[in-house]
Amino acid sequence: MTRTKQAILLGLATFGCFVLLPVGVVSAIASPIVFEDPYNLERPIAWVSFVLALSLWIVCIAAPYGAWVAFVKRRQSLQWLAIGAPFVWFAATALSLMLAKV
Repeated sequence: MTRTKQAILLGLATFGCFVLLPVGVVSAIASPIVFEDPYNLERPIAWVSFVLALSLWIVCIAAPYGAWVAFVKRRQSLQWLAIGAPFVWFAATALSLMLAKV
């Protein structure tokens, strides 16, 4: 894949990360809702959900930066790993929130 195509795809993925950013901010604001049920204080999945929801917006900001740094340093596998992190983080957050029954 040429550098131009990589830059275009990386730009589109960066745009996708910034689309997820408001979702991350809302999930960070709403993350204490996980503990609405007092029993959830003792459940590890509730704590995992809380941490994932609280940190999603941070990953949505940091991952594109890391991906572009890897692009400049010509580390192709690292750039795709970094830019994919917010999408995997979002899926893990959604799954953990469903398992925590929020």
